[in-house]
Amino acid sequence: MKLRLAGITKESVVDGPGIRVVIYAQGCPHGCAGCQNPETHDPKGGKLFDIEQVLQMILAVPIAQGVTFSGGEPFAQAEAFAELGRILKLHELDIITYTGYVWETLTNSSSASWNDLLSLTTLLIDGPFFENERDPALAFRGSRNQRIIDVAQSLQHNKPVVINDTYDSRKDARLL
Repeated sequence: MKLRLAGITKESVVDGPGIRVVIYAQGCPHGCAGCQNPETHDPKGGKLFDIEQVLQMILAVPIAQGVTFSGGEPFAQAEAFAELGRILKLHELDIITYTGYVWETLTNSSSASWNDLLSLTTLLIDGPFFENERDPALAFRGSRNQRIIDVAQSLQHNKPVVINDTYDSRKDARLL
């Protein structure tokens, strides 16, 4: 299986807690004004990678504490990202997924691949970027409408469990 990617950052500290490898999906249907990664919007751009290639790049970063799927829109390639996610879980790496969709849209979808990707995600940062709500002081988000959602807790309670702005990964054993 292949992923169309805009790029990979091997050691990020701004795309989730800890040191993370960030995988940037190529292609995004949202087209948010002011997007930090507008070059990722074209679904025909970027480069195709085999999942095994991407896995090897991730595993080559021994200090990585987790992997972040960003974009573009990872849910536009949900089947391939879910396949990569399953393998990452075997390597005990947590997954953060950024999406322009909101929790309610994702969980009301009948897409099996969306459900798979969501279930493999530890934390979801949901919602489109809104320039008029931009706030550089927010942890891991660009605008105030975006939420950090604990996926396991949300699936258990059947509603989004939002982590507040003082989120500290040192207190979350799943992310250590």
